[in-house]
Amino acid sequence: MKAKKTYAVFGLGRYGTAVARELVENGMEVIAVDIDQKIVNDAAAYLPVCKCADVTDAEVISRLDIGNIDTVIVCMASNLEASVMAVTLCKEAGARSVIVKCANEMQQKILLRVGADQVLFPEKESGIRLAKNLLSSGFIDMISLSRDVSIVEIDVKDEWCGKNLIELNLRKKYGINIVAVKKGEKVSVNINPEQALDLGATLIVIANTAKLGKLK
Repeated sequence: MKAKKTYAVFGLGRYGTAVARELVENGMEVIAVDIDQKIVNDAAAYLPVCKCADVTDAEVISRLDIGNIDTVIVCMASNLEASVMAVTLCKEAGARSVIVKCANEMQQKILLRVGADQVLFPEKESGIRLAKNLLSSGFIDMISLSRDVSIVEIDVKDEWCGKNLIELNLRKKYGINIVAVKKGEKVSVNINPEQALDLGATLIVIANTAKLGKLK
């Protein structure tokens, strides 16, 4: 079993660089790729595995062994054709998950049609936030309040179902503070600690980012 997840980031503009750096700084294995040699040379200072290559070339995708990468992040929104080719080749190579940055809704529809698993608008989703969500796999969403503190949405785990917050003592066990409970479209901030949790509910919590791994 692999000790950590692996990622490939295609395109090292501001967004792609932010994603790659955040993942690397959190100990993940990242293959960063850009077609511009100067960009690659500059990025090599903080990205251990940085390659100059054309990801619209099937041979390049094969050499990168994309089929064994957990998540591919395509950050080339300014070039729709290249993004489409990269997504198509990665899915054909057996990529488990392909996330793509796009420029507009039309691009989103096209990229989803050719097989992208998730398409993001850069103005709505910062690269660092995407990286933190990837690192916190298993959480619904994660918003950083600071470098150390985040607001996270967590599904009620099977083993929590039927127990109340007093019994679970999540603050002591995981270092999290529950600020709301969400069920469907209803969000309650007046939490009764004696109310049993339902499967399908979501907890909105404030937590120390470094300790979130305990919740996975």
